[in-house]
Amino acid sequence: MFFQQLITGLSIGSIYALMAVGYSLIYSLLNFTNFAHSASVLIGAYAGYFYLSLVADNILVAGVCAILLGALLGAVIERVTYQPLLDKGAKRIYLLIAGLGISIIGENLIVVLLDGRFHAYTTEFSSAPISIFGASIGLVDLIILLASGCALLLVQLLIQKTKVGLAIRGAAFDLTTASIMGINVRKLILFVFVLAGGLAGMSGVFLGLKYTAYPTLGNLTTKAFISAVFGGLGSLPGAMLGAMLLGILETLVSAYVSSSLRNLFAYALLVAVLLIRPAGLLGKSSEDKA
Repeated sequence: MFFQQLITGLSIGSIYALMAVGYSLIYSLLNFTNFAHSASVLIGAYAGYFYLSLVADNILVAGVCAILLGALLGAVIERVTYQPLLDKGAKRIYLLIAGLGISIIGENLIVVLLDGRFHAYTTEFSSAPISIFGASIGLVDLIILLASGCALLLVQLLIQKTKVGLAIRGAAFDLTTASIMGINVRKLILFVFVLAGGLAGMSGVFLGLKYTAYPTLGNLTTKAFISAVFGGLGSLPGAMLGAMLLGILETLVSAYVSSSLRNLFAYALLVAVLLIRPAGLLGKSSEDKA
């Protein structure tokens, strides 16, 4: 029973990690939380649903479509909303408010253009269990865990081993200095939003696969935000660690205490982290973040 709950928790945590990494990447550059992230999650979930329902039962292609649309939406949000505010030298609180507005607009557009119902994914393997060490593990959980792990590993390699990753790390340390050193900051910010949006789209199709697609699905990005704060905003390893721990702890609380306490536990954890260690497990203070 514990092993089964552990795998489920890791699966959920890996979805949180995909979203939390996006939060941390954008925060590390611009020092604000992109609450419009939920729109990319939402479009990823619905892209996967419509592909599986109307085109073909191929979760791989559905996932690719979700990633591409999430990345595209991330780019549009950055260019249309955030970049004009940055060009005007707007305070970061205005960017945060704009992001909240986009999130609400996304939810309402889904209701107006489609409907407010729950849409279950129509794919063959979504409910198929397999037996591991006597525990019945959902195949979808294993696929989500494996795919998310590969995506997170690729992002970490991108940040640590490539020139664009070096540029991101340099800009995270000091955006102005990075610009003076010849880095095209506007393109770098756009790239980060595209990367974060793609990860959000991927998490959206996984959430739709595990649960369903519905207009307020993007609200689950709140859990990713808690994960990023828990691990340390601006720290990619911290975001991953925080997400995995939150997924496991939530699942154990739901299984062994009460499912009604799951959300209460998550928000209580957020408050506790802010009171005890505001920088998170692996984060640094805003004065020396990198």
